[in-house]
Amino acid sequence: MNTLPQSLPQHMRAALLLGLPLIGSHLAQFAIQIIDTIMLGWYGVEALASVVLAGTLFFVLMIMGSGFAWAVMPMVASASEAGDDTRVRRVTRMGFWSSMIIATLVMPALWWSEPLLLAIGQEASLSATAQDYLRIMGWGLYPALGIMVLRSYLSALERTKVVLYATLFAAVLNTVLNYALIFGNFGFPEMGVRGAATASLIVNLVTFLVLALYAVRVLPEHTLFQRVWRPDWEALREVVRMGTQIGLTSLAEAGLFSASTVVMGWIGTLELAAHGIALQIVSAFFMVHIGLSNAATVRAGRALGRKDETGLRKGALAITIISFVFGGLSVLIFIGLPHPMISAFLDPTEPLRDDILRIGTSLLVVAAIFQFADAAQVMALGLLRGVHDTKVPMVIATISYWVIGVPMSYVMGVRWGWGGEGVWAGLVLGLLIAGIFMSWRFWTRSSRLSGG
Repeated sequence: MNTLPQSLPQHMRAALLLGLPLIGSHLAQFAIQIIDTIMLGWYGVEALASVVLAGTLFFVLMIMGSGFAWAVMPMVASASEAGDDTRVRRVTRMGFWSSMIIATLVMPALWWSEPLLLAIGQEASLSATAQDYLRIMGWGLYPALGIMVLRSYLSALERTKVVLYATLFAAVLNTVLNYALIFGNFGFPEMGVRGAATASLIVNLVTFLVLALYAVRVLPEHTLFQRVWRPDWEALREVVRMGTQIGLTSLAEAGLFSASTVVMGWIGTLELAAHGIALQIVSAFFMVHIGLSNAATVRAGRALGRKDETGLRKGALAITIISFVFGGLSVLIFIGLPHPMISAFLDPTEPLRDDILRIGTSLLVVAAIFQFADAAQVMALGLLRGVHDTKVPMVIATISYWVIGVPMSYVMGVRWGWGGEGVWAGLVLGLLIAGIFMSWRFWTRSSRLSGG
């Protein structure tokens, strides 16, 4: 444990050492999604559409369950810094318990997803194919949530390189299995969307086993999987309480962007296509902020564990500066290089290419504006999680995104006739308000939260 206070540059260096592998792992995970989209697009438009439909339902349920895994990170970080290996083991085990319970509860919705999709007006053929995908992919929710628990546990212990290597391995394995199982290569049968689901299931199982084996071999003092079947009701209540609040916060933010997609669809097909492309670009850049936010959670959790108010605040300032510097770089790229980025997603022979480029460019200009707002809210959220403050941020997120962001996206985009730029302006407003109030909460409460 470091006893000497660190300077601001030292805090920045420590944050980067912790955060860079986490950024890489998030980018690798994002690459898996992109590869899935590309390969299914090569296989067939209907296959791609059905899996996009299935993926939307799976993503919502995954977000609901992921909060319990995210709760493990700050709890393990603070317990580890305090030298409490018993608590590290208890909360991590109950992270597995709560994740497996939520996976079991949502499994029926995945297994019988066709009636749900038909009920919300989706096409019969797409709904049936989506159910075929989800009946395989649903089993992958168990190892997927288990992976998230292990990633949170290892990240909290600052074992981030193994998280990066495991995710890069998963990306390569996913590509090979997709190529084999979707198209029927290497002697395997052609399985289409079932092949994509089977590949994802295998990748999740293998990645979970790799991370679990690492934890057992390298960190035997925590004995994570010994008598894992024994309940620990006190730790379970803590994980469920914090995890539910984190999950609902994440769901509120994800829902903001999902709702913007719906509103964009009401405006027009070209706007929706440009929105989808611009959102992919923005999401790729956002992975950097997510990785830094995870690092902020760990660093804040460790400062909380040693009751170090000065370290907490100085570390928070350091990692926020890093995030804002990257936000400034993103602004320059979005304004200076929109055409090359958007063009990469478009067929050169597409007759509507110029129109989509025009709309997409205007959206990236708006995206440039909300880089700092997005950075502020995600960094403040990570810091608040680090000091175990999750209830009020959940309320702030819900109000900012759903009471302000979504309605204003509709009003500015549809009612006021601002089109796609108006929809994205609503996103900016929601993110900006969340960033202001979450930052205010952290900086006004950090001394009390750290025990100072």
